[in-house]
Amino acid sequence: MSTSSPEAVKKLVENMQTDLRSLSMECKKKFPPVKEAAESGIVKIKTIAARNTDILSALKENSSEVVQPFLMGCGTKEPKITQLCLAAIQRLMSHEVVSEAAAGNIINMLWQLMENGLEELKLLQTVLVLLTTNTVVHDDVLSKAIVLCFRLHFTKDNITNNTAAATVRQVVTVVFERMVAEDERFKGIVEQPPPVQGNSNRRSVSTLRPSAKDAYMLFQDLCQLVNADAPYWLVGMTEMTRTFGLELLESVLNDFPGVFLQHQEFSFLLKERVCPLVIKLFSPNIKFRQGSSSSASPAPVEKPYFPICMRLLRVVSVLIKHFYSLLVTECEIFLSLLVKFLDGEKPQWLRAVAVESVHRLCVQPHLLRSFCQSYDMKQHSTKVFRDIVNALGSFIQSLFIVPNAGNSAAVSAPAGGSASGTPGTAQNGQGSGGAGGTMTTQAAFEYRGTWIPLMAVSVQGSAKATYLEMLDKVEPPSIPEGYAMSVAFSALLDLVRGITSMIERELGAEEQEAAEFREAHPEQEWKPQPGSHLVWEEMVSACWCGLLAALSLLLDASTDETATENILKAELTMASLCGRLGLVTPRDAFITAICKASLPPHYALTVLSSNATNLSNKAYSIQGQTVQIISPSSESHQQVVAVGQPLAAQPQGTVVLTAKNIQCMRTLLNLAHCHGAVLGTSWQLVLATLQHLVWILGLKPSAGGALKPGRVVEGPSTVLTTAVMTDLPIISNILSRLFESSQYLDDVSLHHLINGLCSLSLEAMELAYGNNKEPSLFAVAKLLETGLVNMDRIEILWRPLTGHLLEVCQHPNSRMREWGAEALTALIKAGLSYKHDPPLAQNQRLQLLLLNPLKELSNVLHADIRQKQLESVLQILQSQGDCLGPGWPLVLAVIGAIRNDQGESLIRTAFQCLQLVVTDFLPTMPCTCLQIVVDVAGSFGLQNQELNISLTSIGLLWNISDYFFQRGEAITQELEREEELMQKQAREQGETLNRPFHPAPPFDCLWLCLYAKLGELCVDPRPAVRKSAGQTLFSTIAAHGTLLQQPTWHIVVWKVLFQLLDCVRTSSTNADKEKIESGGGNILIHHSRDTAEKQWAETWVLTLAGVARIFNTRRYLLQQLGDFFEAWEVLLNHIQSAALSKNNEVSLAALKSFQEILQIVTPVKDSDKVVDTLAAMVVPPVLIDPLSASGPGRPLVRSDSLIERLTRYNGAELQVPPPGEESALEDSALWWSAWNTWYRTGTDSTRPPTGPIEKLSFIPSQPFLTALIQIFPALYQHIKSNFSMEDLKKLGVILQGAVSVPISSDASPFILPSYTEAVLTSLQEAVLTALDVLQKAICVGPENLQVMYPAIFEQLLLFVKFSCKPPQYGRMDTKHVANAKYNQIQLFAPAEWVALNYVPFAERSLEVMEDLYHKTACHKAVINEKVLQNIIKTLRIPLGLKYACPSESTWKLAVSSLLKVLSIGLPVARQHASSGKFDTMWPELAKAFEDFLFTKSTPPDNLSIQEFQKNEAIDVEVVKLISTEILPFSNLIPKDFVAQIMAMLNKGSIHSQPVSFTEAEIEQRMREEFSKVCFETLLQFSFSSKVSTPQEGYISRMALSVLLKRSQDVLRRYVEDERLSGRCPLPRQQVTEIIFVLKAISTLMDSLKKTQPENVDDNTWAQVIALYPTLVECITCSSSEVSCALKEALGPFKDFMQPPISKVQNGES
Repeated sequence: MSTSSPEAVKKLVENMQTDLRSLSMECKKKFPPVKEAAESGIVKIKTIAARNTDILSALKENSSEVVQPFLMGCGTKEPKITQLCLAAIQRLMSHEVVSEAAAGNIINMLWQLMENGLEELKLLQTVLVLLTTNTVVHDDVLSKAIVLCFRLHFTKDNITNNTAAATVRQVVTVVFERMVAEDERFKGIVEQPPPVQGNSNRRSVSTLRPSAKDAYMLFQDLCQLVNADAPYWLVGMTEMTRTFGLELLESVLNDFPGVFLQHQEFSFLLKERVCPLVIKLFSPNIKFRQGSSSSASPAPVEKPYFPICMRLLRVVSVLIKHFYSLLVTECEIFLSLLVKFLDGEKPQWLRAVAVESVHRLCVQPHLLRSFCQSYDMKQHSTKVFRDIVNALGSFIQSLFIVPNAGNSAAVSAPAGGSASGTPGTAQNGQGSGGAGGTMTTQAAFEYRGTWIPLMAVSVQGSAKATYLEMLDKVEPPSIPEGYAMSVAFSALLDLVRGITSMIERELGAEEQEAAEFREAHPEQEWKPQPGSHLVWEEMVSACWCGLLAALSLLLDASTDETATENILKAELTMASLCGRLGLVTPRDAFITAICKASLPPHYALTVLSSNATNLSNKAYSIQGQTVQIISPSSESHQQVVAVGQPLAAQPQGTVVLTAKNIQCMRTLLNLAHCHGAVLGTSWQLVLATLQHLVWILGLKPSAGGALKPGRVVEGPSTVLTTAVMTDLPIISNILSRLFESSQYLDDVSLHHLINGLCSLSLEAMELAYGNNKEPSLFAVAKLLETGLVNMDRIEILWRPLTGHLLEVCQHPNSRMREWGAEALTALIKAGLSYKHDPPLAQNQRLQLLLLNPLKELSNVLHADIRQKQLESVLQILQSQGDCLGPGWPLVLAVIGAIRNDQGESLIRTAFQCLQLVVTDFLPTMPCTCLQIVVDVAGSFGLQNQELNISLTSIGLLWNISDYFFQRGEAITQELEREEELMQKQAREQGETLNRPFHPAPPFDCLWLCLYAKLGELCVDPRPAVRKSAGQTLFSTIAAHGTLLQQPTWHIVVWKVLFQLLDCVRTSSTNADKEKIESGGGNILIHHSRDTAEKQWAETWVLTLAGVARIFNTRRYLLQQLGDFFEAWEVLLNHIQSAALSKNNEVSLAALKSFQEILQIVTPVKDSDKVVDTLAAMVVPPVLIDPLSASGPGRPLVRSDSLIERLTRYNGAELQVPPPGEESALEDSALWWSAWNTWYRTGTDSTRPPTGPIEKLSFIPSQPFLTALIQIFPALYQHIKSNFSMEDLKKLGVILQGAVSVPISSDASPFILPSYTEAVLTSLQEAVLTALDVLQKAICVGPENLQVMYPAIFEQLLLFVKFSCKPPQYGRMDTKHVANAKYNQIQLFAPAEWVALNYVPFAERSLEVMEDLYHKTACHKAVINEKVLQNIIKTLRIPLGLKYACPSESTWKLAVSSLLKVLSIGLPVARQHASSGKFDTMWPELAKAFEDFLFTKSTPPDNLSIQEFQKNEAIDVEVVKLISTEILPFSNLIPKDFVAQIMAMLNKGSIHSQPVSFTEAEIEQRMREEFSKVCFETLLQFSFSSKVSTPQEGYISRMALSVLLKRSQDVLRRYVEDERLSGRCPLPRQQVTEIIFVLKAISTLMDSLKKTQPENVDDNTWAQVIALYPTLVECITCSSSEVSCALKEALGPFKDFMQPPISKVQNGES
């Protein structure tokens, strides 16, 4: 609520009335006059209120009267009344209703109260209210009021004094504020100030307005008072203190500078009064020197007084700050004084306040600039600005020098002199404990044992003083340790901050102005004002030495991170500013300081010698490298964060990096990053330092040149604390950003940077010579980074950059060159992938420029560099392969520059590049490069470092061929265009076109180059390469040969294929037979490949098969070439020499090829093991054939897809000749050529060795022989028309030889069936098949062929004999499988040979023979050649051996065959009896029967009874055959033969038992059935009526008589023995014998009964009857068996029991 509102006024009126009432009440008794005055006052107020509308102004007019009662009340001096009155007066004042007159009255009344010492505080309050609420008090009244306050300041009461002081201050302010307000009011009105006379009286203030006049008077008197003179205006002052006066002066000067600057009168006061006063008062301080009391000066110097001095300095600060422009000269004096106060000889407190004052100046950069302009830049003037800076520096240095007694130590270092030299000397970076090691974490500086704590004295940029504010202290305070240092430090930082930001701001504004000017007037050049630049340069020049000295020292001594940070920031901004201003020396000086601080103390880069004493008290053994992570709490004033190795030629133990070093490093990075453009030549310094730091920290370059923390292998001494570990990524990041920012540098700065890096790199290279220690890669890595970010202008720096890096690539130190290569290749890759403008495709010059260094790298001999080069080629191909264009020859040259001495990995990488080229880029490159690709691929095949690459490169050749095949037309066209150009050039130059395979067309030449390369690879020393190359060569010729023109085929056959066969044959024949232990490493080699010879054998196989296949598949094409027969002969010759080679694999494969070119289908039965292995050997599974699978864009390979090839080799499909052509092989010359080859091969391979067998003699294998024989039937089909008996004989020799060949023991388990199975081997089957073919051919052939039958029988019978007597092969000892049971074969006996189990073969031959005989028994040739006799003669062998046969089945089969053959042959023989052709057969037959029926061999022990009975049944069958087929026809049979038969039957009928039987078996084992049959047959023929000659009957009767006589003997002996033995039973065999005799007698009786009586001889009857008594005697025998037999024998005698008939015989009775 404002004081003029109606409510306020109303309230005022009420309050006044209340006050007056209270006053009249109080004074009613004691002071009646006052009471009356109060009451009249009430009336007065009421009247005013009633009459006037504007009550306040009416009150003011009457204020003297209104106030009167209250003044009277004050006059009572009664406390209660006085207080009431003063309150009322104050209320009136606050409503501004007091007139000037009333105010005067009030002041007078207050003066009286003051003099009486009443209500002092109320008085002050009232004065204040009076002066502040309005401006009615002026001139003398005002001066009286002010004096009143001053007087109250000096009372006894402290509270009053203080209140009065405050009031005085406020009042003084009010006075000046009124003046300011007054000036404001008159601002618009211009006055003509009267001219000031030269020496005008200082009181001539007539020109001033009222308020100004008051202010002037007041200020003038304050000066008087301070100067201890009488005041002019403030009349009535009793006492005054200087301190209070100075305070008031300062506050006025500080608060109202405008007053002094605008009014000359005041300026005059300032110059004439204040400055002299200050200088006068300063004098004791100037003269005083601490500790100089002993000096000889007579008058004792007045001691400086702290309160005065401090206030003076405050005044000086204000004067300099506000009135410098008025008081240039005076300020020079003040500043010089100030500088002097910093002197070491002055008292501590004086220095402290002085430094606070200096600080106040330092935060005002514009002021400092004025100093510089006013003093430093004027001739003959004190260099004030420089002195201030130097003084600060000296001050700081002096604080570190601990003063001893006396003056000696107090010499401060001259500014900028030794100070800048000292920083490095005693910095104990390794951590000697601070002052005695008792350290808290307080921020501090420590230097040479002096420890100075650092306090927070003021906020940055403001000079908040402590001691300058201590207005209440009288005694100088004790300055805490470190305070002065802290202030000086802040001052220094503020100074730098202020100056640099000011200058930079102005520079920025100037640059902007320049830019705007250029925009507006592009043609004109902008010229800056020279003045400002001069000032800036002068300022920097003046201060840099002192700043650098102080900052370096502080940096060295700082133990606090923040402080360090601030110092570094100061150095950084200074360096940058110097750079911008082009001041090289100071710039380099600051940068050097930061660099030094980044590195460990006494580091090799500095020139400073290390300080021995400092090293002696190290806390840690660094040299011993025992340092683990040093904990941050270690009691050192610098936290050690890293221990590393210095970068020097000789290792020098280790160096330590402290946290501070790292901090400095970050500043350095910051400097380079933000201010790179102004560094110029000092890049060298910065980069060198960074390099050393990076080295010590163990940062290693990584991809792209960024440095990452990486441990050095050889530096176990590099130790990093966790603190620094977290910093490292940040540092490395900043490092990278630093070089990234190089893209913003202009070309000149960029060149500075590149030169700096190159020279650093050269130094690093120097260092790294001669040792393989880890080199410093900093420069190389950063060159890379710089290059990468400046790709857009790469041409300007490409040559220096790559030129230098190529040098680095040749450095002997591996790490060094590795990084050189890394950088170079990374740049090339980046250059190629960068989107240049114009693009590279249109700028071929740039493309070749970029690729050239890559090619240069091929000249470097170091493998690691080549590796890098190739890896980058690979990456370039992957990213830019499509657009290399003219760069292809360059790239292919790099890929192909491989040598065998380069090691695997190199070749492997180069090869990956080639693979990529072949798979992806063939279509994009010019066709002329295709031949280069073939050559390069071939060179990879021939390299011997890495087998897999050789193999895969062959695969690539296949892929290339496939590409040629698919893109044939396009390639042909392009090549022919090129060819025309080349020929044209050649013609112009008069030369002939020189190109391989010249006459062939260019596309065919491309193929021939490919075939030639593959041909070279086919005779590579490594077997796997040969194999793969062979397969690929033949597959490509087969798949793509159709593209060649016909004449080119001639070259292929004679120059490629036969040449290859010759080479392979020669190499195979001469190959080493030494065993190869293993295939390198621990690869085991299969025994079939463990000699070079065997490995070459495989090659031979493949080559031969391949050529044969081409002959087969391309026959129609080849036959048109004209020299086909010669080629055929050459091929057969190769096949023969392979078949006869002493290697089973080769020989067998040769036969397969033979079969193939003859187009023979392998019998299907043979798809057993053998053929499968064959197929596996011959069919090249095209290993590397991604193309045979037809996919989009890959047409099916014409006639030769993989599936077809495979089926053909398995013989499932024959090639059908083209329609209309006869199969060319009908040409018999070709067939007979083939038969001759077969015959020669067969003869040579089956001929048994003649001499004694050596260990290693070669014996052909079974599969070989099988294949050989299998060829015959098919071959025979084509030559049978002219096949002669002589040829048959040749064949027979080969067949027999083949069958006789034994098997090596290690192969036998695979070929031989187990003993129990009767199976033929494939070879035996083949032999029989061959004979079968012949036999069938004869059968259907003309008559003249039948003469061959006996020869076939002969062959078969020869084979039958093998069953009992296996064939010999030369003189070789063989084990017979049938004798030695299968499981006893010593499979692994060396060079053991096992004859085959010929039994099944012989038996099968027997069956074949039997069948054949069945068909041909009546053929003339068969009869004439005595085939039957031969058969019997042959069969006699197994029949005679019987149980001794190798196999039981043999003799059984022989018997059955004999029976069958005889059943057919005997009728034929009888038919031809007269011709005598069979005469010689009968004796053979008799011998055969004899040998078989009465064999000399004993049956095996383990023969079961059933078996025995079966065997007996066979014997019986033979006898039956005799009885049916021979004896009935005895008239057609020679007599002696019949006699032999009868003798045999006789022998059989008399049973003689074998001795070996056990008793139990005797009964069964006695061949009773056989004997019985023999006996019966004998008897049957004995009593036969058909006996043609008496001779025969005689023979039978003779036999019978012998039989009967023998029976009689046996019976008699038995009866006798029985009697003698008593109770003992007779031996079992005797019992058996007797039983048999009894059975024979019963049989005989049966026969006699059946026979015609006239056929029986009387003599026989007599002998029979004579047996009867003997039989009767046997009745007593004890054996029941004998009794049974006896019963049967006696039974038939009843037929003889009849009465005798008398009869005359021969005339006798």
